[in-house]
Amino acid sequence: MTQNNILIRRYIIVGERRLSNYWWAIVIFLGSCGFLATGFCSYLGIPNWLSFFNPTQNLLSENQELSLTTLPFFPQGLLMSFYGSLGFLLSIYWSLLIFWNVGGGFNEFNKKEGFVRIFRWGYPGKNRKIDLSYSLKDIEAIRIELKQGIDSQRTIFLRLKGKREIPLTGIGQPLTLKEIEKQASELANFLQVSLEAQ
Repeated sequence: MTQNNILIRRYIIVGERRLSNYWWAIVIFLGSCGFLATGFCSYLGIPNWLSFFNPTQNLLSENQELSLTTLPFFPQGLLMSFYGSLGFLLSIYWSLLIFWNVGGGFNEFNKKEGFVRIFRWGYPGKNRKIDLSYSLKDIEAIRIELKQGIDSQRTIFLRLKGKREIPLTGIGQPLTLKEIEKQASELANFLQVSLEAQ
């Protein structure tokens, strides 16, 4: 381990580029395409592609011809189109969040130059970059907050002079209790400040 590694610690915050977000964006996109295709077929009055999977299809003749049913546009086709449009817009929004990596960034603790830097990406605009920097002398403690129940949360806070607290863990980035305790104790030892739990 080099001297710079001993004096500088950087923790990467993943943000929206998590595997689960990729998965849900793809699933919602494919589902919305199915709904839109069904609504479009019902609007044109052509047999929809779902009728091939209908186990209760009637046989028209001895030649085993399948009867393909058309879905009436009002109200079923219209409703399918509405749900498909909502799903499509949601998948686009989710894809943009992944592309922009909203919430992603890092926490850097630099003993060499005597500062802590907290960087996050936000939504596009003037305040896209959230870049906070504080002196290490202003840090009073590292605090762990554990909330149990349905909305359980595990968060590490950096407490500064004047009772100001800054969360260090990413939103939607669940860490186990062991990981939270390990990271918080490492930080408290590195910064030589007290570790508090709530």
